[in-house]
Amino acid sequence: MNRPPVPDEMLGENDLHLVETQRGSTQILQGNFLQIFRDTVSLPDGKPATREYVVHPGAVMIMALLDDGRVVLERQYRYPVKAVMIEFPAGKLDKGEAPLACAQRELLEETGYTAREWARAGVLHPVISYSTEFIDIWFARGLTLGERKLDAGEFLDVFTATPAELLGWCCSGLVTDAKTLAGMLWLQNMLSGAWALDWQAAGR
Repeated sequence: MNRPPVPDEMLGENDLHLVETQRGSTQILQGNFLQIFRDTVSLPDGKPATREYVVHPGAVMIMALLDDGRVVLERQYRYPVKAVMIEFPAGKLDKGEAPLACAQRELLEETGYTAREWARAGVLHPVISYSTEFIDIWFARGLTLGERKLDAGEFLDVFTATPAELLGWCCSGLVTDAKTLAGMLWLQNMLSGAWALDWQAAGR
């Protein structure tokens, strides 16, 4: 399973009074790419409890920047919430796939764009209470538009917007997708110069 290591500073000796210890684990669903487990754990005070959670292979999200400052976005119907959502391009990691390779593949497949330069911004854990899912956050620039290569059964619209327009949609509640809201934070801080990025050529 593709999972990033937990930084040492996130779990140290001073956190032992918070840690839950796994005592048993039962798989209750094996889906096409998701698994659901029910674990028994010992709480920090020694009492037993159960934890149900989804094991997810991980994903990437791409903030693709056009030369005129606009960003590439998508509109896609999301069945669980029964709504068309505005999102940054994103997709799940294939088994053994490197995050950058996944980001490049997903950007091309979903939008038709390739990028001259890439920069990793960080990682996002969108649903820490019930899923192992992580999303690797990438920026792309120097875009060239080609032909999309959507997966079978995949339907989405691609459009562009200014960062100011996207921020307005986030503020008004039009954008509610967690990864896109977090991406807007990264985008604002990158554009202001507060958060620096280490850009690399696509072939590196």
